[in-house]
Amino acid sequence: MKTFSIAIHGGAGTLVKGMMTPELEAKYKDALKDALDAGYYLLENGGTAVDAVEVAVKSLEDSHLFNAGKGSVFTAEETHEMDASIMDGKTLNAGAVSLITGIKNPVSLARDVMEKSEHVFLAGEGAMRFAEGLNYHIEDANYFYDDFRHKQWLEIKDTDSFQLDHSTKKDSKFGTVGAVACDQNGNIAAATSTGGMTNKKWGRVGDSPMIGAGNYANNKTCAISCTGSGEFFIRGVVAYDVSCLMEHKNMSLKDASNEVINKRILEIRGDGGLIAVDSQGNIAMPFNTEGMYRASKSSIGIETVSIYKN
Repeated sequence: MKTFSIAIHGGAGTLVKGMMTPELEAKYKDALKDALDAGYYLLENGGTAVDAVEVAVKSLEDSHLFNAGKGSVFTAEETHEMDASIMDGKTLNAGAVSLITGIKNPVSLARDVMEKSEHVFLAGEGAMRFAEGLNYHIEDANYFYDDFRHKQWLEIKDTDSFQLDHSTKKDSKFGTVGAVACDQNGNIAAATSTGGMTNKKWGRVGDSPMIGAGNYANNKTCAISCTGSGEFFIRGVVAYDVSCLMEHKNMSLKDASNEVINKRILEIRGDGGLIAVDSQGNIAMPFNTEGMYRASKSSIGIETVSIYKN
């Protein structure tokens, strides 16, 4: 039996040890472990990598601590616009949604785009009509209301400023959640979900729903979920870049991930991180910021739950 494994992230950025209370740090780690365990349980019982990444991301979307699903930040219009994507490394099938509202678990809608439509990427009104056609329940705006998020928005409303996530320092944390997994059959998958930027305007879309930029999976190489300054990750086609280095330069998962995060993306002034897995169950979780909410677990007995640089 091959090694099976899963890794998750809840965003990267300026996460300096000591800036967070021990109680809040414990809540973040508990939420990460809950998501990790949910995905690993499926893998352990013969579930697919696609099932595992969806379940893990749904767990993170259901927590108000992370900028995705329930914890999504406010736009300039005081609404919530969410993006998500998922990809199956065995088939290269993928699904993505962007600029959706009222959907409790955007990653599940992305999976339905992959499996129940002829398309890869649906956005805005069209994505919502697709959801309604599948009888998705549309949550009331109160479901997504979080007092901390709202105060964060009030600080910069009616300005041209935006904020990447919920740290008190502007542009200090990139709010995305994601998961990558390798199942017992050696198939891999990746999923990514985000609530975007606080006070974002003009229908801005980041890298999270873009296949090849913020999310990618191919059994020949790797599965990747990114978190970072989206505009730079789009320009760098980061997720696919890791895969290309593995495929065309025969780099290992670790070396290719480090090359992209600690060299290539920095050269264009981008920052953030990614989680990655290959079809042998190897895991890499590089980041070039002070911290990244992350966790991983494999069938060879290794488990980690971390926030800061070790």
